[in-house]
Parts: sequence; C-alpha cells; structure tokens
Amino acid sequence: MFCSKKIMAFAAALLCAAPVYANEDDGALETYNRAMFDFNMKVDEYVLKPMAKGYRAITNEFIRERVSNVFKNLREPATMINHSLQGSFADSGKSAGRFVVNSTLGLLGMFDVASGWDIPTNKTGFDETLAAWCVPDGPFVVLPLFGPSTPRAATGRAVDAVADPLYWSNQYINFGEDWKRYSFIYGLMALGFVSAREENLEFLDNLTANSVDAYSMVKSAYVQNRLKIGSCRSVEAEQQAASYDFDFDDEELENAEKKDTKNTEKPKVNVDVDSVIVNENVITDDEFFDDFFGDDE
Repeated sequence: MFCSKKIMAFAAALLCAAPVYANEDDGALETYNRAMFDFNMKVDEYVLKPMAKGYRAITNEFIRERVSNVFKNLREPATMINHSLQGSFADSGKSAGRFVVNSTLGLLGMFDVASGWDIPTNKTGFDETLAAWCVPDGPFVVLPLFGPSTPRAATGRAVDAVADPLYWSNQYINFGEDWKRYSFIYGLMALGFVSAREENLEFLDNLTANSVDAYSMVKSAYVQNRLKIGSCRSVEAEQQAASYDFDFDDEELENAEKKDTKNTEKPKVNVDVDSVIVNENVITDDEFFDDFFGDDE
C-alpha cells in the first residue's frame, strides 16, 4: 500500500498540465523515462523473468490458471465500485455477483463458476472512471517496477488497490506479529507479479526481440492501447445534443406546412361513372335526383 501512495502522489503532481490522451511525445520526461525503462528491463531480466520461468517449470497449467483466477477475482470489488461510479449499475451488479459466486462456489476464485452461469467478466477500473468524467490522461511516464503508465493510470491503480480485499485483510486481520502480516501480504503481491509475468513471457519477448529501440516500441504500443479507453461523458452528451437540430428556417417551416396540408387532403375515391360523390359518400343517380329534385310534400 506504501507503493500505491507514492504512485498517487506522483500522479497528482503530473496531472496539472496533462493532455486529454497520452501521446508518444513525452518531451522533457523522455530522459527520465528511458533511464527508468532500462532499470525496469534489468530488474525483469535478472529477477522477474527468471522467477516467472521457474514458476512455470515447477507448476502445471492447471495450478497456474487457479492462481491467476484468484487474483482476477480479487479485482472484482474494484470493478463493481467503478461500474457504479460510471453509472453502469447493471454491470456493477454483475461484478458483485461474480465476486460472490466465485468466492464461494469457486473456492476463493480458483474456479470461474460465474462465467459458466452466463455472468461474464467486464473489467474496468478507476482509470476508466476518471476518463468517463473527463479527467485528462497526462503524459506518458515509466514508473519503477510498474512500467509504462500515465498520471491518470497511476492514480487509478492506486485507488483500485484500496478496494482490493488484500488491503483490507492487512488492515483488520490479526496476524499476530508484524513480520507475519507483511510476509503474507507482500508474499501474495510477489506471487501476483510473478503470475502476471509468466502469462506474458512470450508476448514481451516478441514485442522487444526484433526492435532496434525497445523503449519506443513499448511506448507506442502502450499509447495506442490507451486510445481504447472509453471517452469523456460530457463530450458524448454534447455530441448527442448537437445531433438534434431544433432551429428551423422559414423555408423549412414552409415545406413542413405544405407537407402537412398535402397529408390532410381528402383521399380520392374510385366510383362508378354513373355515381356521384357527396361528402365522401357514394350515391346512385336516382338517390341524387330524389334528394334535390324530389316532390315537395
């Protein structure tokens, strides 16, 4: 949680002059970003990647999938809260249902029972919530260990961490001595890092293998992926309102009146040539003459 607080403070400092979307021109931050990127790559090369390969070597796919499912399930409370903040209450209810079902019947999330019950996952986070309410993304920045990010993404990560059940277990479960509590929490965090790294072993290798400039490749891929995040609600509302044009000029009004008059004309009635139309009623010749030339009594 200490890391989350540092990320949030750093993100808040960068949000002041933030563009709406991250862009590939990181300007004055490029020197820092490249240095931090190189540092992260070294940590990955000598620590995370070997641990991920070792984790894969001593476990089978079934166990790795169970571990991955547990960590995905722990993110459901944050997903539920953020769907509510975005006004998507139906999705929020589904996330709550997924968490309850998978935490109980799914044995703490090891098995994704909810998906089998037609309750699919629909991930979101505080980053997307901020985007929905028009908070700018900010410049591209590389964070220690966490890698590519933006001020908004970093803030979202920190806030989502507060909704993580691991955070609350650290606050309220009595582990006895502090070293036991920290060993439990940070041990699970490390397992989460290793599990996520194992899932992306081939992807990250392929991404940087044939690249002359790995930093530029990763930055470009990250920035392009950021464009998929939902757009600002106020912009959408403004565009929707603009699609309805209630200002009519004189010509449009005249055309509308002509159209209305045309629609109210009496329909034509096809009758026999020996018949006469009176007030839309078809009458015979004999009835017509009897009405107008009949004998006065």
